[in-house]
Amino acid sequence: MAETEMLTLAGPEALSSFRVTRLVSAINKLVNSSVVTRVRSCQIHYVELAEGVKTLTEDQLKKLDILLQYDHPLDKDDDLNEVLCAAVKDESGKYQLPDSVHLLRVLPRPGTISPWSSKATNITQVCGLGNVVSRVERGTGILLEVRPGFPILEHLRRDKFNCLSTVYDRMTHALYVDNKAPQFSDLFASETPRPLVTVDILKSKDALAKANKELGLALGKDEMAYLIKAFKDTLHRNPTDVELFMFAQVNSEHCRHKVFNAGWTIDGKPMQRSLFSMIRNTHEKNPQHTISAYSDNAAVYDGFDAYLWYPDASAGNRWSSKSERVHTLIKVETHNHPTAVSPFPGAATGSGGEIRDEAAVGRGSKTRCGLSGYVVSDLHIPGLSQPWEAADVGRPSHIASPLQIMIDAPLGSAAFNNEFGRPAITGFFRTLTTKESGSDESGKRVFRGFHKPIMLAGGLGCVRPQLALKSDYKVTPGANLIVLGGPSMLIGLGGGAASSVGSGEGSAELDFASVQRGNPEMQRRAQQVIDACNSQGSRSPIECIHDVGAGGLSNAFPELVHDNGLGGRFELRNIPSLEPGMSPMELWCNESQERYVLAVAPKDLERFKALCVRERCPFAVVGVATSEERLVLTDKLLKTTPIDLDMSLLFGKPPRLHLTDNTKQPELKKLTFVKTADPNADLADSTNDEIVSVPLSESLSRVLQLPCVGSKSFLITIGDRTVTGLIDRDQFVGPWQVPVADVGVAATSLGGPGVITTGDALATGERPNVALISAEASARLAIAESLTNLFAADVRALNRVKISANWMSSAGTPGEGTALYQAVRAIAMELCPDLGVEIPVGKDSTSMRMSWDSTEVVSPLALCITSFCGVNDTSKTWTPDLTHDSDSSLVLVDLGCGHKSLGATSLAQCYGEIGESCADVRDTSLLKNFLEALIELHDSTYVEAYHDRSDGGLLVSLLEMAFAGHCGITISLPEEADLAIQTLYNEELGAVFQVNKENLKAFTAVLTSHGVPESAVSVVANPEFGSHKVRVLAAGEEILLSTRSHLEQLWSATSHSIQRLRDNPQSADQEFQAISDDSDPGLSYKITFDPSNDLGISTFTGSRPKVAILREQGVNSQLEMAWCFDQAGFETYDVHMTDILTGRVSLKDFCGFAACGGFSYGDVLGAGSGWAKSVLYNSRAKEEFRSFFNDRKDTFAFGSCNGCQFLTRLKQLIPGAESWPSFERNRSEQYEARVCTLEVSSDSVDESNSCLFLDGMQGSHIPIAVAHGEGRATFASSEEQAEFNKQGLTAVRYVDNYGVPTERYPFNPNGSPDGIAGVRTPNGRVLAMMPHPERVSRLEANSYYPANKAKEWSGYGPWIRLFRNARVWAQKQSGEN
Repeated sequence: MAETEMLTLAGPEALSSFRVTRLVSAINKLVNSSVVTRVRSCQIHYVELAEGVKTLTEDQLKKLDILLQYDHPLDKDDDLNEVLCAAVKDESGKYQLPDSVHLLRVLPRPGTISPWSSKATNITQVCGLGNVVSRVERGTGILLEVRPGFPILEHLRRDKFNCLSTVYDRMTHALYVDNKAPQFSDLFASETPRPLVTVDILKSKDALAKANKELGLALGKDEMAYLIKAFKDTLHRNPTDVELFMFAQVNSEHCRHKVFNAGWTIDGKPMQRSLFSMIRNTHEKNPQHTISAYSDNAAVYDGFDAYLWYPDASAGNRWSSKSERVHTLIKVETHNHPTAVSPFPGAATGSGGEIRDEAAVGRGSKTRCGLSGYVVSDLHIPGLSQPWEAADVGRPSHIASPLQIMIDAPLGSAAFNNEFGRPAITGFFRTLTTKESGSDESGKRVFRGFHKPIMLAGGLGCVRPQLALKSDYKVTPGANLIVLGGPSMLIGLGGGAASSVGSGEGSAELDFASVQRGNPEMQRRAQQVIDACNSQGSRSPIECIHDVGAGGLSNAFPELVHDNGLGGRFELRNIPSLEPGMSPMELWCNESQERYVLAVAPKDLERFKALCVRERCPFAVVGVATSEERLVLTDKLLKTTPIDLDMSLLFGKPPRLHLTDNTKQPELKKLTFVKTADPNADLADSTNDEIVSVPLSESLSRVLQLPCVGSKSFLITIGDRTVTGLIDRDQFVGPWQVPVADVGVAATSLGGPGVITTGDALATGERPNVALISAEASARLAIAESLTNLFAADVRALNRVKISANWMSSAGTPGEGTALYQAVRAIAMELCPDLGVEIPVGKDSTSMRMSWDSTEVVSPLALCITSFCGVNDTSKTWTPDLTHDSDSSLVLVDLGCGHKSLGATSLAQCYGEIGESCADVRDTSLLKNFLEALIELHDSTYVEAYHDRSDGGLLVSLLEMAFAGHCGITISLPEEADLAIQTLYNEELGAVFQVNKENLKAFTAVLTSHGVPESAVSVVANPEFGSHKVRVLAAGEEILLSTRSHLEQLWSATSHSIQRLRDNPQSADQEFQAISDDSDPGLSYKITFDPSNDLGISTFTGSRPKVAILREQGVNSQLEMAWCFDQAGFETYDVHMTDILTGRVSLKDFCGFAACGGFSYGDVLGAGSGWAKSVLYNSRAKEEFRSFFNDRKDTFAFGSCNGCQFLTRLKQLIPGAESWPSFERNRSEQYEARVCTLEVSSDSVDESNSCLFLDGMQGSHIPIAVAHGEGRATFASSEEQAEFNKQGLTAVRYVDNYGVPTERYPFNPNGSPDGIAGVRTPNGRVLAMMPHPERVSRLEANSYYPANKAKEWSGYGPWIRLFRNARVWAQKQSGEN
C-alpha cells in the first residue's frame, strides 16, 4: 500500500543498446579514456495522487502497473538493474549507491509539464483512475558504472553535462545527480502565485530601461519614450509588468515587421518606398485570382471546384461530400532563434505554429501539406570532415552546434507534422561558413554563415469560400472570448521579442525561457473542433479565430478584438493553467502552444462546447467582447487589475522606424582555380570561356557530398508523406525511390463519386551563397529556381502563381540593410511584375547574426522563396525518373544566355572560395517564355523526365536523373576538356529533359514557338539503361569514368553519416549498402487480380451497409479511410471513442469498423496501447467490442497502423487472436515513412476461411505506403510465435525488390520477423496491418506506379480491392440474412 502523495515507480528500459553505446562513446570522448564499464537505464514514473488520497488499493495499484507497462520491460535479474530500481524509487536521497556507480535522473524542468504527462494522465482518467490519480509524469534514470576511483562527476560538471546531449536537454530538462532526489515540489508543486509587479517610471525613467533589459523586451528608445509619455503624461500611473510585456510582444519586430515598414536612407539618399510597400507592388500589378493578401497571417487564392469531405453532424456524423469551390491558403514561417537554442522543440513548435496559422485563416480552415527547410553553418561531422569546411569558430555555450541542429531539428519538425497528421512533401537543406572576413567596428572577428540557423516551415491548406475572409463576418459585442487547446505553462516567455534580436546578445536564461515545447496531439484535438465548426459553413459557431503564437494570449486576444473594432474584459484566472505559481505576467504572456482564441456568440456556446467535449479538447471562456475599445484584465485571486488600457495605446503608432545604411561592396577575389581562355578578357565577364584547373573526379567527389547537393534522405524518411491520401507527388521518385523530385503536389480533395484530378503544387528556391557576391542576383535566382521547380507540375498558368517570400537578413549590420533593400527592389519592383507573378504573403527575420565574446557570425541575405499554384492534372507531374525502354536523349535548355559563372557555386564552396561573378536571371523575357512553353509541353507526351539545373550544375542534374533511373549515363560536351568543367558546374538557370529522339524536333518546336531560341537547346547526354557506367566526354575525349553506384554513394554519404549518428547505425548501413546493388529491379507490381474490376459493386441494390470509421484522440487518418470504404460502396460514419464510452453510439448499428492510423494518445504507454486500455478498462466499451467480435457472425474489423496496434492489444476480446504479436518500436528506432512492397500471404491453413479483405489477392506483390515508428511484430514467447505460424495468421509480409520475404532494412522498415506486416484471424473477419492501403487507393497517391497502367486502372490503385472485397462480403452476409 502506498503511504505518500507521490508514488515513484521504475518503468521499462529507456535506452537501447546502440543508444547506450552512443552515450558511453560521448562520455569516454570527454575524458579521453574508456572509463564507463556498464550502463543501465529505465523510465521513472512519478504519480501524483488526487487531493485527499493517501493510498491506493491493491486493485488500483495493479491497474496502474498494467497501464504503465510498455516498450521493453527491465530485466530485474540483472544486479545493476536491481540497484537502479531501488535507487530511483528512493525519494529521501539516502540510498547508498555502490562504489564507482552514479545515478543520473533526467526529469522535466520544475514548473513544467511534459506532453507525455498530459497524454498518459488522459489514459489513466479514461481507464477509471481519474478519481485517485491527479497526474503522471515521467523521467529517465541512468546508472553509470565507471572504473574504480575515477572522478567522472568532476568531468561531467566541468563539461556542464553537454556530453549527455543525447538524453539531456538543458532547455526542457532538469538533472538530478546521485543522492539528489527529486521531491514532490519539483514535479507537482502547487505554488502560491507570484505577484503582480509595477515598474516605477514615475520616479525614474531609468526603471523602464532596466525592465527592458531584465525582461528581454527588446524595446527601442523611441518605444520607451512613447510608453513613458503615455503612462506618465496621460495615465498618470506606473505600468504593470503585464502591460509592458504585452506591449513589447504586440509591437515586437516579429509581430510588427518594423524593418519592412521603416523608412530608409541609403548612401545619403532617402528612399521613396518601404520594403513592404515594394512587395505590395507585386499585388497591385497582378492581383488576379487572389482572395486574401497581406492579412490573416496567410494568403488565399482561387481554387478548383471539388468537394468538402466531412462528417455531417446533422446526419449522425455520416461522411458526406458537398460540391463546392475549394480555395487554397498558403503560409510559410520561420522559427530560427528557438531552433538555435533548443533544436527539437524549436523546430517542432515552428511547424506547429505554422499549422496553427493555417487553421486560423478566415473563420477557420485546415492545412493540407507542408514543407521544411534548413540552413546552418558547416556541419563538421565526425568521420566525415570536409576540406572546404572552415575551422570551427565556436559558438555561445547555450547555442546548439550545426550538426546537433541537423540531427534534432528535423526530428522535431517531423514529429509534430507526423503526430498532427500533416504530410511534409518538399524542402531544402544548405550549409555555409566562409573564412574570416575581417573584423567589425568593435574589433570582433567576423565570419559569414548561419550560426543563427534558418528553420523554415510552411505549407498549403484549404478554406471554404464562405469562411475565407474574416472581414465578411464581424464579432458582436457580448461574444464569449475563448481559449481553445492546451493549458498555460511557463514556457515560451517573450519569444516574439527574443527572436527580434541577434542570437547571443541576450542572456542564456532569457533565450531558454523564450523557447516553446510542442504537443501535436493536443493541437490535433483543437483542429478537429475547428473542422467540426467549419463543416457547418456559415452556421459555424466561430465568429472569429486567431492562433496563439508570439506573445501568447497577450497578443492574440488584443488582436482578435482590435481587428473587429472592439475591446474586451478578461479574467486572468479563467485561463486554464497547470502551473498555479505563475505570476499574472507569466500567465497572460507565456507562449504555451496548441492554442487558439475564438469569439463565440452566447447563443452558440453550448453547441461549441458539445464539439469540444466530444473531441476531449479543453477550452475556457476567458472574457467578453465589449463595444468600448478598452482592454481590461482582472485577477480575482490576487484582487488586482493587471491591465487597463485603451486599445489605441496598445496598438498606437510609436514613431516610425527610420533606417540609414550605406552600400558596402563585398571584397571579392577571383577563383584561384580558374583562368580565362582569353588572357586579355575581363574575368568578371562571365560570358568568357574559363579553364578550370581542378580534377573532375576530385571535384565531383566534393560537390556530391555538399549538403545542398547531396541526398536529403535523412530529412525525408522521418516525415509522413502520405497521411490524408492526397499527396500525388512527394520527394521520392521512381521504382528505386530516390529523393530528387523538384516539386510537391497535393490533390484538391477527397469526396465525390470518383477521383479528383486537380490539385496544388509547391516548390522552393533559395541561393544565400550568391548573396555573398550580389544580393540582387541571389533574390532573382531564388524566385527563378522556385519557378523552374514548380513548373515540373501541370500548373494552371504563370499569372496564377503565388509566392511566399521569407527574408532573412542581419539588417543592422553595415551594408546588409542596403543589400536587403536592393534585393527586395530587384524582385518586387522588377522581376515579379515582369513575370506576372505575385507575392501576397511572406515573413521576415532581420536579426540574422550571432555574436559572442570576440566573434560574430553574420548571415548573408537569405531569401527563401516558396511558389504555389493550382494544378490542372496531378498525373502530369514530371519527375527526374528516367523512362526505361525509350530511345531517348537528355536535352539541356540553357537559360544562361551564354554565361557560365562559377562564382558562389557549389564547386566554389567545395574549394573554400566565393569568386567574383555569379549566376543571375540573365533575361526575364526568356525565363517567362520558357515557363509558358512548359505549360504547353505538359499537354504533350514529349517530355519523359525533367530536372532543373541548380545546385551542383548540369553535371549533378544529369547524375540525379541517372540515380533515379538506376542506370548509367554518357555525358558528351563539345568543349575541350579544359573548358568542359565550366559547362558542367555552372549554376545558371536551365533544365534537363528526357525526350525520345523521335520527338526531339517537335519538342524543340514548342520551345521556339514561345521565344526560346533553338541555340539554347542542346543534347548533352544519353541514358545507358543496359549499364551502370558513368562517362563524361569532352570533345570526344573521356574525362571521367565511374559508376552509378559509386557516385550515388558519394551523393548519399552526408545523409548516411547523419543517419548513423541519429538512428540505429546498422539500419543506416544496410540502406547505404543497397545503393551498390546494380541488379536491384526496384519496386514492381505483381498482381494476381484486375484492379479495374469493381466486383459488381456498382450493380448492388438496396441500402449501403454501415461502417464505423473509428478514431481516438490523436488519430489522423480517418478522412482517407472513410473515403476508401465509401468508394467501395459503404455508408461510413465518423465514430469517436467518446461516442462509445458515453453510449451515444453503439457498434451494434454497424456491420464493420475500421480503426484508423495516427497517434492515439500520442503513442504514450505503448503505440495503440492507451487506446486499447481505454476499452479494456471501461465496462461499457469492453462489452461493445466483446459483443461485436463474439456474438455476431456478420461483422468485420480492419485496422491500419495505429489501428493495427490497437486491435492487436485487444486480442483477448478477438476469437483466434491469442497468438498475435504486438507491434513495437522499429529496429531503426526511428519513424519510418517509406514505400515498401507487400506480398499478400497464402499462409492460411483453412482456405474456406481466407481473409475476406484479401480475397483474390493472394500471391500479389504490391507497393504500399508505410509510416510508423512502432511496427516490429513482437511475440511474447517463441511458443506464441510457433502457434501463430502454425495457424498461418500472417496476412501480408514485406518482400524486397526481388520478391523475397525480408527482414532487411529499408525493404522491411521495422525489422519484423519473417517480414510480418499484418495479421488476421483464423475466421478471416479481422485484418490488422501496419502499412496504409487507405492512403494509396487513389492511383496518383502512389509514389510510383507503372505509367502504362494509368488508363487501365481508372484512377484507383490496386489496394482499393481490399475495400471492395469487404463490400462484396457484406453483400453476401445481408443476402444470407
